[in-house]
Amino acid sequence: MNEDEEMYKGILDAFSRGEPVALATIVKAVGSTPGKLGFKMLVYPSGRIVGTVGGGSNEALVVAQALEAIKTGEKRLVQLKYEGVDVGSEEPLCGGSCEVFIEPLLSAPILYIFGAGHVSRALTKIAKIVGFTVVIVDDREEFVNAEKFPDVDQILVTDFRRAREKVKFSGSSYVVVATREHKSDLEVLRSLVECDLRYVGMIGSRKKVEEMFRSLERDGISSKLLEKVHAPIGLRIGAETPAEIAISIMAEIILEMHRKNIGER
Repeated sequence: MNEDEEMYKGILDAFSRGEPVALATIVKAVGSTPGKLGFKMLVYPSGRIVGTVGGGSNEALVVAQALEAIKTGEKRLVQLKYEGVDVGSEEPLCGGSCEVFIEPLLSAPILYIFGAGHVSRALTKIAKIVGFTVVIVDDREEFVNAEKFPDVDQILVTDFRRAREKVKFSGSSYVVVATREHKSDLEVLRSLVECDLRYVGMIGSRKKVEEMFRSLERDGISSKLLEKVHAPIGLRIGAETPAEIAISIMAEIILEMHRKNIGER
């Protein structure tokens, strides 16, 4: 696989996981520059790159700008100047400049819902309205099918304990744990709590959540990891019906999505 093929495959793979990336392209080059017109570089949220726009300290600047573009979702044009010697690459340069266009590629966020109950059915409808790709996961084929969940993008029937093997989570994945019983909730949470996720929430009373957390801590899972779990799930709006509970969950997810923009931690 050549570099271009790897780059475009990386974009498709990122989209399938709901992971944002940024594509940097040299759109103008004047004089002597290490990167030429049309050079491309794909930047992941982790800072990993595929391709190049010339290397050295200027490329590091482009990576930093690309990471910022991923966070803000805004395109940008970066001006690069080359004079003398680029300390980062140690290559002598006669002098030149180039412009790099950085485009964040943001796919629809993915919401994974574990459990095919009434709350999950209501939640899928609301999540689709606000623009999420929705994957429903359950271990009972008769309860999770296209007839009962016509709005979802993917249905996955699997043992909850093997979900981590079946699903490609990313740091921009959202997860709701709402299975039919606390034992299954515990299995899902135990398998996912160490994953890098944008959001993970679990249904359950405060007392039941505390019991489950104590059980996980006895299994060696740190309290710091458990702190990132939103449980009991949802904003406190007095929700009682499945639809109201689904609204409270989606509201909490939306709040988490925009937390940085509204100045909250």
